[in-house]
Amino acid sequence: MAKLVVLYKNPADRAAFDAHYESTHVPLAKKIPGLQKYEISTGPVKLLGGESPYYLIAVLHFASSEALMQGLNAPEGKAAAGDLRNFAQAGAELLVMDSKEV
Repeated sequence: MAKLVVLYKNPADRAAFDAHYESTHVPLAKKIPGLQKYEISTGPVKLLGGESPYYLIAVLHFASSEALMQGLNAPEGKAAAGDLRNFAQAGAELLVMDSKEV
């Protein structure tokens, strides 16, 4: 399994972030070919021992690294990536990883 983990930094306007994320970005991202599962954090993102620079974490699941990269390079993946500038002005870190259950 491969995952795309997106760490969204704390926005200046949380209400505007939430409105765009829910009404526009999620529907775009759900169209990415090969996407098997899409999870987001609920409630505040916390660091043990301090405040977090992150507002929301999204985890997108794909069958393999190849499927993940094909999805991101598809028109739907490019549309979702291009939408980041429309609501994530505080920034976002995108991490790609393979995973397995242990």
